[in-house]
Amino acid sequence: MADTLRSVPAASKATGAYGQNPAGAGPSVFLRPPRSRGTLRERMRVRFRDWSLQLLLSDLLSKRWMEAVFPFLIMVGLVVFFAFNIDNYLSAYNIRETARVFGEFGFVALAMALVVMSGGIDLSLGATFALANFATLFLFHYLSWPLAAVLPAVLALGALAGAVNGILIGILRTRAFLTTLVTMIVFRAISDLLYKNYSAPIVMNMRDSAALDFLGDGDVLGIPANVLFLGVLALAGHLFVTRTRPGWHLTAIGGARRTARHAGIRVRTAIFRVYVAAGVITAAAGIFYAARLVSTSADTGRNWEMLALTAVVMGGVSLAGGKGSVMRALIGALIVMLLTNGLLRMGVGGGASSVVLGLMLLAAVAIDVKWSRNRYKLIKKIYVVPAYNRLPDVIDVRPGSGSLFEINDRLSGAEAIGLNRVEGPEDIILDRQGRLYAACRQGRIMRFSGENFEHAETFVQMGGRPLGMAFDRDDNLILCNGGMGLYGVRPDGEVWRITDQTNRSWWKINDDSRLRLADDLDIAPDGRIYFSEATERYEMHSWLLDGMEARGNGRIVCHDPATGKTRTVLGNLQFPNGICTAHDGQSILFAETWACTVKRYWIAGPKKGRVELVLDRMPGSPDNINRASDGSYWLAIVGVMTPSYHLAMRHPGFRKRMTKRTSADEWLLPNINRGCVVKFDDRGRILDVLWDLGGRDHPVVTSMREHRGYLYLGGIFNNRVGRIKLEGADPDWYGPDSYWGAR
Repeated sequence: MADTLRSVPAASKATGAYGQNPAGAGPSVFLRPPRSRGTLRERMRVRFRDWSLQLLLSDLLSKRWMEAVFPFLIMVGLVVFFAFNIDNYLSAYNIRETARVFGEFGFVALAMALVVMSGGIDLSLGATFALANFATLFLFHYLSWPLAAVLPAVLALGALAGAVNGILIGILRTRAFLTTLVTMIVFRAISDLLYKNYSAPIVMNMRDSAALDFLGDGDVLGIPANVLFLGVLALAGHLFVTRTRPGWHLTAIGGARRTARHAGIRVRTAIFRVYVAAGVITAAAGIFYAARLVSTSADTGRNWEMLALTAVVMGGVSLAGGKGSVMRALIGALIVMLLTNGLLRMGVGGGASSVVLGLMLLAAVAIDVKWSRNRYKLIKKIYVVPAYNRLPDVIDVRPGSGSLFEINDRLSGAEAIGLNRVEGPEDIILDRQGRLYAACRQGRIMRFSGENFEHAETFVQMGGRPLGMAFDRDDNLILCNGGMGLYGVRPDGEVWRITDQTNRSWWKINDDSRLRLADDLDIAPDGRIYFSEATERYEMHSWLLDGMEARGNGRIVCHDPATGKTRTVLGNLQFPNGICTAHDGQSILFAETWACTVKRYWIAGPKKGRVELVLDRMPGSPDNINRASDGSYWLAIVGVMTPSYHLAMRHPGFRKRMTKRTSADEWLLPNINRGCVVKFDDRGRILDVLWDLGGRDHPVVTSMREHRGYLYLGGIFNNRVGRIKLEGADPDWYGPDSYWGAR
């Protein structure tokens, strides 16, 4: 568990009794006591607990592609409008020809998008496009170069034009707007001079080329060649921006250039490369344009830079930089192309068309600003979706109640190990040498040694929040690090990452392949590592919201070191927490904290794949589970159930209002003022219960380990590791011998 849980006053006089039967009675008494079925309305709530329109909407809004929802709707609206007002607008011929024109403009829009995402602007793209168009025709028709030489030469020309901007803006750090405005004037002047001198000779020396004709008018399976190449480039650009380090650097620079520089990113070099890439992409557009029209004029590419900028902004790429995507830029380009083409076919003049484009640009900017500013506010308001959660009746644990969980004071006076040297030891474990390890809040593992554990040292400082731990056969410490994944620490302190992801569920909207809160683990006899991810919906710092939802957001994950593969084996669990391999090695026990249950999952044998309920009548919320010397198990109870909390779980609306109107330290939670450890067997029988009545020494117990007749206690809010002597325990039972991974 993580560290933001707060103590709440103990509830007054819990109600309900677990029963009077002593430990050791038959399983019919202790295994799955009958639970009230509740009303039809309650049963329907449970059945549809994990379905909610609000839940679906919150997941959708959290996706990055939802940022482009308004541009997409505008694009669809334009198609529908023109389809109703223009004859044969959706004919195959019209779609193909419109796509062919769009292909060339799409290249320029893509180039502009990359520059804008980096925090810059390039007003020279239209002039670069005109130069590339002229160079293609001049080299191929007038100088009679082979096409294989023309194409790289024109692309190199585009790279040169981009390099001029890149050197001035990236290396010499001039202002992008003024610099590209000047280079636009220079490039346009060069293009006009070349057009006046060579347009006629080019026309008089026309050559035929099937390859060039294919680039201009060819298609593959009905898809125009330029659109096909644009699609390939768009896919490559998307992968570059979203999946590569240089792409992440690009958006980081656009979002905060100074911060990116302080982070070690080579900002000047990256900006230079962006402008070069924009020049090459624009030159490619010029090649396709020249192949299609086989002509050049003084108006070629004029105002295309403004149209491309309009398309980029309309698609939702932020002019401030750092936000946007390739696909959104192409959506904006398609909007501009549909609008200009449709208005032209409807007889609207060029001036009126420009006015419409300008108004739509203003609307797009306003919507983008408004949507970007309020989208996350909307997500924050609706993302938490509490579910109906009917828990077992509250157990009477008062002294004298006669219940199995009657409060005692057996944990008080526990010996303190590492007092004030540890902070929040959520889990503890001992190695073959009898040394004690504690996973602390500051991201370090403390190790205690000596006869009375008087020697303390930092075994490893790894960051994050170390949680559950286990040893493997090579004495490597395997641990769950909340927010980071599954890690290993070798005996010499070297840290390595085992896995931080699992397989993705194809039916889920949110990407659940990344591990958000790996919690506890154990190693099976065959070496496979089973660990719990408490919640796949919330990040480490906001895990408490998962408790307010009480929804099946968690899962059990298995990592196989032999194959290196990680997969989810159980899902839809309510904050799965402690994991423990059973004594027979054929099953694992796991605790569901919010459901207040302990279940068994069979990993081998005839029952493999089955899940069975072991405990569902406990005084509070279960946490870590570990093996005991007599073949039974120890279970930590991290929070004691109260009638008020029990009632709140049956009122999702109340919990929703509570999360919105009060701070987290005032939320209604289980009482954590009294530490509790429960001992149970494979049949679900309660064998022993240990309490810290006054909450002086161990008010919160999240883990425990038995070793040589002692029980060691860890707690997420404690400043010590506790140790108590167990009466009747085997003093020769060596804790590490019980670790399946170390056998």
